[in-house]
Amino acid sequence: MNVANLSEMWDRLTGTQADPPRWLIGATAAVALAAVLSGGVWRVVRNAVTIAHEGGHGLVALLSGRRLDGIRLHSDTSGLTVSRGKPYGLGMILTAAAGYSAPPLLGLAGAALLAAGHITALLWGATALLLVMLVMIRNAYGALTVVLTGAVFLLVSWLTKAQVQAAFAYLVVWFLLAGGARPVAELQRSRRRDRSGTSDADQLARLTRTPAALWLLFFYVIAICSLVGGGRWLLAR
Repeated sequence: MNVANLSEMWDRLTGTQADPPRWLIGATAAVALAAVLSGGVWRVVRNAVTIAHEGGHGLVALLSGRRLDGIRLHSDTSGLTVSRGKPYGLGMILTAAAGYSAPPLLGLAGAALLAAGHITALLWGATALLLVMLVMIRNAYGALTVVLTGAVFLLVSWLTKAQVQAAFAYLVVWFLLAGGARPVAELQRSRRRDRSGTSDADQLARLTRTPAALWLLFFYVIAICSLVGGGRWLLAR
């Protein structure tokens, strides 16, 4: 790859892209919301939320000084991130809190990029994050899920026209924003059926000696605030 090609790639990455039509922003929001509310579709696309959830655990574990042993993604859309370090303290609390917080916060970050016109940066950045996450995947289904997801981002960013890229980027961001609260609601329902105390909220309750319901509220607040804030940025765009 010569200098001219590298310069062109850098210009694409750092440059801004044209505003998409307003109808496209509204249409992608409607499609994302329908996917979140539809039970059948949600069971499939929830894998993307699980990737963000477990990726959040893994990233914060590394940033807080813990040793990340690996990530597993399962066909029932559940996941598991294993890290080593002190089983208490701020690092452990942040790691446990990162899972349900990650999807809506990623959506908020994506909305900020789109509001600034950086569609290409969002697509390439997401592909890079998926590539990094792939290194830490420890099961076949998880690797396949991450590879396929990354391939979609890569193909869209390289082989499609600008309007298709914009539609895909807005759809992904709307989905993360709109889908941030549903996993929390599912967690709330599952805790009523399963009293084993193994959920993120229960783990945080033990670590901080606060009620698990407080952590559920914390996750809801992050999801709702991200949706409102990110939605305003996208619609203002």
